[in-house]
Amino acid sequence: MTADRVPAEARAHIEDLAAFVTASPSSYHAAAEIARRAEEAGYTRIDEVDAWDIVPGGRYVVVRDGSAVVFALPEAAAATTPFTIIGAHTDSPGFKLKPKPTTHGPGGWWQLGVEVYGGPLLNSWLDRELELAGRLVTLEGDEHLVRTGSLLRIPQLAIHLDRGVNNGLELDKQRHTQPVWGLGDAESADILHALAARAGVEASQIGGYDIVVADTQEPRTFGHAQELFASGRLDNLLSAHAALVAQLQTEPREAITMYAAFDHEEIGSASRSGAAGPFLEDVLLRISAALGAGADERAQAFAASLHVSSDVGHAVHPNYPDRHDPANHPVAGGGPILKINASQRYATDAHGAAAWNAACEAAGVPMQEFVSNNAVPCGSTIGPITATRLGIRTVDVGVPILSMHSARELTAVVDPWYLSRAMRAVLER
Repeated sequence: MTADRVPAEARAHIEDLAAFVTASPSSYHAAAEIARRAEEAGYTRIDEVDAWDIVPGGRYVVVRDGSAVVFALPEAAAATTPFTIIGAHTDSPGFKLKPKPTTHGPGGWWQLGVEVYGGPLLNSWLDRELELAGRLVTLEGDEHLVRTGSLLRIPQLAIHLDRGVNNGLELDKQRHTQPVWGLGDAESADILHALAARAGVEASQIGGYDIVVADTQEPRTFGHAQELFASGRLDNLLSAHAALVAQLQTEPREAITMYAAFDHEEIGSASRSGAAGPFLEDVLLRISAALGAGADERAQAFAASLHVSSDVGHAVHPNYPDRHDPANHPVAGGGPILKINASQRYATDAHGAAAWNAACEAAGVPMQEFVSNNAVPCGSTIGPITATRLGIRTVDVGVPILSMHSARELTAVVDPWYLSRAMRAVLER
């Protein structure tokens, strides 16, 4: 691929994705950034504790913890108007701060107690400058977003002290993943004081916290023609960003357009703000009620609705081609992928596939199929969960990447742009 084969629009999209990732070191920051961008585009922020004044032609955004739903109603919206939903998730695998997090290790090192979150590639987190990010909640219930910038590092053991390391690295999740963040007197080490100072609150007023570890290296393009893009948290901020861009660029026509970004996908989605929880259904029911829908009208609307669940997938790895299906080889730069699994680990069926293929064709976007090698277990995402919970037809899609669940992942510059264009075609159906 030469530089002139990467469209200017794709480069602009990747620059905006880089800005989105940089602004979103945690799911709570991602939800706040989604709401900020939606409000900037003319959407009205609504709160779950208030009565909602939802009207045809209106545009709204609502946040629950680290999740957000953005939706727009056509002028002719009525009780049986269907929904077209693009779903993604805001969290990424990594580490989360434990209670009593500050420890003092041998050698005078200040350390932090962290718990593994999801299924990260542990070795990829070693020897990187990392930050803490998330939310502090005061005893009064006020929430404060906080991030530290470069503060900590998980140091790898030198090869001189482990001569066999290149024959197989084994990391104990408790003993070998605790980061260092300072030196000196143990009494001076208190990470909660450091976080409180950055948030502008008193440490004694912190009633609770949800703090994760994030890589601080900036996203960047590289490669022969700058056609490659590396960044932390592409799983799944890449999809979250593509869907948000599509939603904000779309004028609703026959359907209510909606973008749903969920937290906690990496740990199973079973939470009040995860895809297995009630958040999306709560929003759908409140919209239906505002449009005067009873049970029968709501069932009609759901039956005519479509949910596109987007999460990253595996590009063929050049060093491990045997790990992939021999006939279906998604390649970087070849467009978004349609995810298929016989055991419904992905929710795609024939009707969903047809809808997605039609959208890609309408958008002029190339597409590829993804199916797992039978000998390699298949992952899953929010698609089957929301399909089971709501009964809305769902199709699973994504973008092929390398190094999934690494602290730093890799994609082709054009693919996130292709994905967003196809998403927009779905919303405009």
